[in-house]
Amino acid sequence: MVNKRSNFLTFCFAFLPGAGQMYMGFMKRGVSIMSAFSLLIFSSIWLNFIPLLFAIPVIWFFSFFDTINLRTLPEESLAAMEDCYIIFPELLKNKSYFLTGKYRTVFAIILIFCGVSVLLNNLYGMLGWILPTLLKNFLYSFSSYFFQLMVASGLIIFGIYLIVGKKKFMNFKDKFHLLEDKGDSE
Repeated sequence: MVNKRSNFLTFCFAFLPGAGQMYMGFMKRGVSIMSAFSLLIFSSIWLNFIPLLFAIPVIWFFSFFDTINLRTLPEESLAAMEDCYIIFPELLKNKSYFLTGKYRTVFAIILIFCGVSVLLNNLYGMLGWILPTLLKNFLYSFSSYFFQLMVASGLIIFGIYLIVGKKKFMNFKDKFHLLEDKGDSE
């Protein structure tokens, strides 16, 4: 049997993305919402990409109303609900997915870019006082915007890949329909 939760505390925890779900006993669900919320804020600040913050209200409202909806469920329905991750559930079930799956190379490239970005920022901090002003300003700008430039380049490359992939798919689809039409006429 599910323990009854306080309506007041449920309402209070509902204001913190993921905390309401955790209070209701859905830890995986709450952790995934809280992680998405925090990661979105961190990413938008680190990448200096403020439009990403427009997704914050969406996650907040989803979390708030999800908590309220969980609270209003009958005890039988609430007890029957499975606690699962909301965002990328198949990736989070298998924690080694990034290390062995098909996204291994993408994950490795992201890690390399993060490492180079941190390294450049630290080297600038250590060597900045030795360098001439022009070189120092260039290195500061480069180290500050390196990761953002790499993410932007990655997005452009991924977009081009999607367009090229779409054309290949459309060509394959057109050839398949031609073969299908020939088969129907015979």
